[in-house]
Amino acid sequence: MKKLCIFCGSGTGRGEKYMELGEKIGELLVKNKIGLVYGGASIGLMGAIADSVIKNGGHVTGVIPKALVDYEVAHNGLSELFITDNMHSRKQMMYDCADAFLSLPGGMGTLDEMFEVLTWTQLKYHEKPSYIFNFEGFYDSLLSYLKHSQSEGFIKADHLKLLTEIKDLSSLEKLVLQSI
Repeated sequence: MKKLCIFCGSGTGRGEKYMELGEKIGELLVKNKIGLVYGGASIGLMGAIADSVIKNGGHVTGVIPKALVDYEVAHNGLSELFITDNMHSRKQMMYDCADAFLSLPGGMGTLDEMFEVLTWTQLKYHEKPSYIFNFEGFYDSLLSYLKHSQSEGFIKADHLKLLTEIKDLSSLEKLVLQSI
């Protein structure tokens, strides 16, 4: 089974739209027979996606460090839950388990994971594709910054192409889920 690693918030965001997005993404993963790899929490957007995959009969691999088991409330209903010693081993295991990466709305942890996996791609540690779901323009400012950094000579044009922007669920299904 192919697996998609999703980076996203342990918070719910403002309004119900992010949680509804998580529910729909979980449904699409199961429909396309793609397993979920994620940070292992039962809370926030992370938990909403995992709950949706579970509810729809899919496979979920969670990876959480010991120090966050209580803080992020480790999910007890997963297909697999791995508890690691630290954040570095958590990220390494998530990256190793996945065939592709998708960043959804989130905070600093989401950005940390996304940029680390992109850096690894840039350095040719792996060749797995990375996508960013720019839900309702959530990442407009970040994408603008990356383009600016490229125009100023700090990011090579080829490296900027390592992150593919997705704007809607239809594109997510066609470009990501049906291609990994």
